[in-house]
Amino acid sequence: MIKSTLIYREDGLPLCTSVDDDNTDVNLNELKKNIKKLLSKFTPQTENEATMEFKGELEAHYIRKNSIIYFVIVERNSPTPQISFSYLKDISVEFEHNYSNEYWKPTTRPYQFVSFDTFLQKTIKLYNDKRVFSNLDQLNNDLKDVKQIMTKNIEDILYRGDSLDKMSDMSYNLKNDARKYKKSAQKINLQLLISQYAPIAGVAFLVVLLIWWKFIK
Repeated sequence: MIKSTLIYREDGLPLCTSVDDDNTDVNLNELKKNIKKLLSKFTPQTENEATMEFKGELEAHYIRKNSIIYFVIVERNSPTPQISFSYLKDISVEFEHNYSNEYWKPTTRPYQFVSFDTFLQKTIKLYNDKRVFSNLDQLNNDLKDVKQIMTKNIEDILYRGDSLDKMSDMSYNLKNDARKYKKSAQKINLQLLISQYAPIAGVAFLVVLLIWWKFIK
């Protein structure tokens, strides 16, 4: 279940928070304090999406988009991280649509966009609905199945590609071996011809030489 939503500017200025939080929840309040401390450690190299685990039954997820950091605090694994990130992306799109020309002004005050809580409440209610939660969870599972199928198909293609590469290499090697065999065969045939006809050629040469010598003499 979604417990709280926090929206901060990257420099640490709080822009909005859901206003119906249970202020008596010690763990929730402690987690909010930890999030505020963590903000000071954010750098350009910090991941734009991450899950932060804390002691107790709560955890936090965040996304960073256009220098705005959106946090959601939820009960551990309820909803799942995938659904929590889906929620964050939904509210980030709406917040950007409404306030993209305002939130970075130097005159922006803390919690200036608290009116955005109206949208937060509707969205939280939607995501906390067990029927919607179940449908979203099923959708995520279906997407996982599709991803696995796509991955398997890609792996199959890559495997076939690898096999084709090996066949191509084998074919190339066979061609080289054939060329070498042909050259060796030609060399052997030449040697056989020489060994077979060299004596005859030698005798013929001697006969011609003797005839030529007699005529000259």
